[in-house]
Amino acid sequence: GLRREGNETGVYGTADGAQALGHIASAQVNAIYHLQGFGSLLQNEAVAERMREVALQFSKRDGAIVLTGSLELPETVRRLAAMVSLPGPETGDYKLLLEHILRDLSARMRVTSMLTADDEQRLLNNLRGLTLLEAEKVLTKAIVEDGRLTASDIQHVVDAKKQVVAREGVLEYYPVEESMSEIADLTGLKDWLAKRRAIITEPDRAAEFGLTFPKGVLLVGVPGCGKSLCAKAIATEWHLPLLKLDPGALYNKYIGESEKNFRRAMQVAERVSPVILWIDELEKAFASSDGGDDGGVSQRIFGTFLSWMQDRKGDVFIVATANDVTKLPAEFLRKGRFDEIFFVDLPDPESREAIFRIHLVKRGKLPQRFDLVQLVSVTEQFSGAEIEQIIVSGLYTAFSQKAELTTEVLLAEARTTRPLAATMAERVNWMREWSRERTVRAN
Repeated sequence: GLRREGNETGVYGTADGAQALGHIASAQVNAIYHLQGFGSLLQNEAVAERMREVALQFSKRDGAIVLTGSLELPETVRRLAAMVSLPGPETGDYKLLLEHILRDLSARMRVTSMLTADDEQRLLNNLRGLTLLEAEKVLTKAIVEDGRLTASDIQHVVDAKKQVVAREGVLEYYPVEESMSEIADLTGLKDWLAKRRAIITEPDRAAEFGLTFPKGVLLVGVPGCGKSLCAKAIATEWHLPLLKLDPGALYNKYIGESEKNFRRAMQVAERVSPVILWIDELEKAFASSDGGDDGGVSQRIFGTFLSWMQDRKGDVFIVATANDVTKLPAEFLRKGRFDEIFFVDLPDPESREAIFRIHLVKRGKLPQRFDLVQLVSVTEQFSGAEIEQIIVSGLYTAFSQKAELTTEVLLAEARTTRPLAATMAERVNWMREWSRERTVRAN
């Protein structure tokens, strides 16, 4: 219940929330009352009304009620309150915490730190978003397990962030396995990303040089050419967590809940930053932003998203993909929303050969056993996804025939496949024309 600071004994009969508020009202003591974790109790209408009455008393006498923790104040109470969001720990705070933990544990056990300067910077960057208490638990556990602190222990921090994301339930933590070496071609995009990688690994030097954290990229182009794969590869190359935003999961039938879910998703992304935020098929999320038949929900979320993109405080790099730019609101395509807009075209012959090699090796097949020149020639206008599907279908055919996968099997599959670029040639040609003056080529 209520107790005076420094006194171990609580006031009798104040363990209940409503009784504690009743005591504050009747005692008429000018004081600062700190109610920790009181937010959930305010969901009770009677307690919320009692809080409003007590708060009104403090407008006539000295003192205040301070609520801390995760709070969702009822409207009647919110009008009387000043909301303050405390900033999270800075990199320097985590560095001091790490030094304290190493010093404390070294006094009790043999501890070896094997981090290089770059490894330590990566560790500190990944700790951002965790509270000092959460960071202390993660670091202590990592060190105590084997008496060492190594670069591999950064994974403990990543796992802790994964739990934070899962707890909120508005974003999906996506495991990353692909690397840039598994993406054929896209040299323009790869070069652009490589130039910005140092900002992630050396943030302090980048800040001194006058650089800020990059905003993100919008990838448009032909479906199946590796746009979504790029999001996973960027996260791997930059050693950052990958969060996926599923717009469909944000929408709620209750008024105001969809917007609240979206704001919470953005707060989670900022909290666990630096992070890659992947929004797949962006046009599906905001195709109704003209306020059509959804009561204007998409339009309001779209407006909130644009404001957040402009003013976000966390280091969140957005990788958005779109297959149909005609459905994207014009505001997304304005210069400055994203650092760059890339157009991902169909792979050329050299890239198609690389795609065949990548997917054959992935499935335990030796590329040199196949006539790649012939396979490349019959897959003109095929996307990377369509080439992969040819290999998958060929494997099913060979397996059912109890035979090995051969060039002939793959050629037969390719000749029975009509690529999207052929069935929707007008649309593909229009996209190429549209992108010519508006985007940068990723290939």
